[in-house]
Amino acid sequence: MPEATAETPAILATARGLLAASAPLIEVGGITLLGVTLANLGEGHAIQLALPLGRTSRYELDAALDEIRDRFGSDAVTRAVLLGRDRGITVPLLPD
Repeated sequence: MPEATAETPAILATARGLLAASAPLIEVGGITLLGVTLANLGEGHAIQLALPLGRTSRYELDAALDEIRDRFGSDAVTRAVLLGRDRGITVPLLPD
């Protein structure tokens, strides 16, 4: 979902959309169990920022990653598949 919600209509619409998208697979293989899990539902007074899923500019993403790496180091952001793996031989980076 593009933004956090605890509203029943939004959750129900999303669940129905996922079920409709899965209908072709269900028709072929059948279905034995269907479950919906909700987590981290709060009191409703907290504000969650929306994810910028509609943006097409990659410049903003690159700029944000550069700022994070400048502030917290080059290992601050990495691909999840690389977590916990040996990076092997690395070359130290000199400051600009």
